[in-house]
Amino acid sequence: MRLRRALKTGGAVAAAGGAYTRFVRPWVLNWGATPDEAGRVMPGDEILPDATLQTTRVITVQAAPEHIWPWLVQMGPKPRAGAYTYDRIERWLGIAMESSDRILPEFQHLEVGEFLPLNEEGTNGVEVRMVEPGRFLVFQWKPADSTWTFGLYSEGDGTTRLVSRNRIHGSGLLFWLGMVGFMEPGSLVMERKMLLGIKERAESLARKGQAAAQK
Repeated sequence: MRLRRALKTGGAVAAAGGAYTRFVRPWVLNWGATPDEAGRVMPGDEILPDATLQTTRVITVQAAPEHIWPWLVQMGPKPRAGAYTYDRIERWLGIAMESSDRILPEFQHLEVGEFLPLNEEGTNGVEVRMVEPGRFLVFQWKPADSTWTFGLYSEGDGTTRLVSRNRIHGSGLLFWLGMVGFMEPGSLVMERKMLLGIKERAESLARKGQAAAQK
């Protein structure tokens, strides 16, 4: 009886895992992205050519790249502009984030090689690997073996596709259990909120620019 029950439980878990992998996980990894966007080569991909995991999350912003870029380039822990996501969760993780609703002129420039620490000790953070204003921004997490790329793709109709791509290298059972069971869905929750936050701020900035131009 116990063996039969265990087999049934194991079968149900396997079926649920298979369903998640086939139907849910692709949505988690590529939220908002078209197949072409998910498969497109982006700047920064070459940093980890053997990445074992890639996410590509995308949102349409009703604004031009110049209205989005200022919000991207100023991101980071205090005194920078935060990450426009759930600040309370970020602070619970030990990162001093406070999302700003305004453009911070003092943080509108990044240099390749610049390091943005995420803790007081300065042992964890992101290094700027590529900056192409209005188009691409590439970070590499330290000491983790992963990259984070933002891309702005103008649609030609006044809208922009804002792309956030993460590439990670890892292996082993613990890595995959942690990624699939926790990190992948958790990162989607935080990243979706971030993309929506940037969208809201950029569209507001674009509306203010249009109103000023009409005066």
